[in-house]
Amino acid sequence: MGKIIAIANQKGGVGKTTTSINLAASLGVLEKKVLLIDADPQANASSGLGIDVDSVEFGTYQVLEHTISAKEAIVNTTSPNLDIIPAHIDLVAIEIELVDKLEREYMLKKSLAEIKNDYDYIIIDCAPSLGLITLNSFVAADSVIIPIQCEYFALEGLGKLLNTIKSIQNIHNPDLDIEGLLLTMFDSRLRLSNQVVDEVRKHFSSMVFDTIIRRNTRLGEAPSYGESIIAYDATSKGAVNYLNLAQELIKKHS
Repeated sequence: MGKIIAIANQKGGVGKTTTSINLAASLGVLEKKVLLIDADPQANASSGLGIDVDSVEFGTYQVLEHTISAKEAIVNTTSPNLDIIPAHIDLVAIEIELVDKLEREYMLKKSLAEIKNDYDYIIIDCAPSLGLITLNSFVAADSVIIPIQCEYFALEGLGKLLNTIKSIQNIHNPDLDIEGLLLTMFDSRLRLSNQVVDEVRKHFSSMVFDTIIRRNTRLGEAPSYGESIIAYDATSKGAVNYLNLAQELIKKHS
């Protein structure tokens, strides 16, 4: 049975989309069948894999709205073993449209039920907010990966996110786990980066992934070419880091 993992942090600029794209691509390269769901109205995960977001006819919006099935929204990518349900800017309207729907928190979970067993991993790239789309992602997911950047306000807002996850566990999804905290944008030359790593490991110990994602220029360049870091520069530090993360995840579930 496939594992659904939400990549989430309501704080922007922490490497959520970078992680979603490159973890999904790395799992695909390691011969796992993967579906990436773009659940962010900015649609950066879609454009980062070469999808022309302006021409997206069916995507996450229609899947949440239940006007089409999840299977009908799936698009193949050029990355091995990786499919995507893309997003479009119209996804921003779903927050308003779902408000008065019955069981509005379960829309994504219901849609994914028919395809969950078709994939080894389903990765959801969440928006930088704790709105209704992210709530749907948490209810549908088996676990959450929380990227934390190795910078000054790293732990700001983390308590709020953990409380949100706890309330989802209590009310909607008792099986939701925290897959792990992922340290991103690490620069070994900076004392602050090292301090953040020490602090996060001290507070959260076993919840933190062993793999750390280093700050890497190539990681920033890859999306502008519509490619994952694996396709763009497989020898870069960023590619090695995300392949290590994928291997760590697979080992954890084997």
